[in-house]
Amino acid sequence: MRHRKHRGRLGLSTAPRKALMRNLVEALIANEKVFTTQTRAAEVRRIGEKMITLARDGGQAARRRAFAFLRHKEAVHKLFEEIGPRFAERPGGYLRVVKEGPRQGDGAMMALVEMVDREIVVISEEEAEKKKSRARRLRDLRQSVRRT
Repeated sequence: MRHRKHRGRLGLSTAPRKALMRNLVEALIANEKVFTTQTRAAEVRRIGEKMITLARDGGQAARRRAFAFLRHKEAVHKLFEEIGPRFAERPGGYLRVVKEGPRQGDGAMMALVEMVDREIVVISEEEAEKKKSRARRLRDLRQSVRRT
């Protein structure tokens, strides 16, 4: 019986859904954060936590199970050599989902999935102003001229 098995279909058939999750989890391992929709974020968190738990164990069988899902040697190496030992003492809850609000184009609710121990870098307003794109700076300039 398939009772209570409906979870995380995401409106996709099996192969595209697995490919999407594989790519999102791989991006999460590489960048330690990923920005996606809330529904996808919940699934990425579920699978990502299982991958980190495999990395904590660190055995050859666990490495092969992780590789069977990720299919990317560099991601598995980073998972087992860097991320797994970092969470060795933590009994679960390696990832956090931060709700970000609606996407501008279609209003889909967005979320950020990040590792709990990830360092948050705070930049000054001057650095933030430097990082703004030219178009953004021009738009801000035009709005300030209109207000005066």
